[in-house]
Amino acid sequence: MRFWDSSAIVPLLVPERMSPSLQRLYTVDPVVFAWWAADVECASAIVRRQRAGALAAVVVEGAFTRLNALCASWHEVEPSEDVRELAKRLLRVHDLRAADALPLAAALFAAETRPSTLEFVCLDDRLLEAARREGFAVSP
Repeated sequence: MRFWDSSAIVPLLVPERMSPSLQRLYTVDPVVFAWWAADVECASAIVRRQRAGALAAVVVEGAFTRLNALCASWHEVEPSEDVRELAKRLLRVHDLRAADALPLAAALFAAETRPSTLEFVCLDDRLLEAARREGFAVSP
């Protein structure tokens, strides 16, 4: 089982340099835990690329189809007071923004505060380092 940050989900949806390796990781274990807002973050990333001219409309349509299918199958960590409190603690001990502390807090919540039981998949170096320091195995 893995917790997937939206930065690692996006390459499953649209072609990127990391898409092949992340697709292999997903194929090996398709059980996905994700933060409640991950689908919104992924949608934002897709349309930003489209607006920048990096994605054709047909690619965007396929990306949203894949995102909807993935969302329907993943285990979603809902916002809660516990997640909020974990996020505030993470902000005090790591160099993170709120938008990064929340998914990391969600991952800790999903792991029942035992990070060694859940791998953290992310492409953001700062967030990966914080996850590593919290005790998660990290990918890529």
